[in-house]
Amino acid sequence: MQTGVRLEKRLVKVLKALAEHRDMSLGDLIEGIVLHAFEGQSPFSPATLETIGQLKRIYGLELGAADSHRLTERKGEGG
Repeated sequence: MQTGVRLEKRLVKVLKALAEHRDMSLGDLIEGIVLHAFEGQSPFSPATLETIGQLKRIYGLELGAADSHRLTERKGEGG
């Protein structure tokens, strides 16, 4: 199903890079993350978490879980 989900730009860059690193589609990566979360499981191994940390540094993503409920869309960033 096609969706119109908005995500923070640097977060999308990290997700796309991780999907490419794991040789999978972005959609498959997101589905896996969500399905693991629905079951209360971590979707990533320690090695993958290290890769994610490196990608976050590369793309300047400093957001963490505590930021998730404080994000808002800026005026003028809509489509």
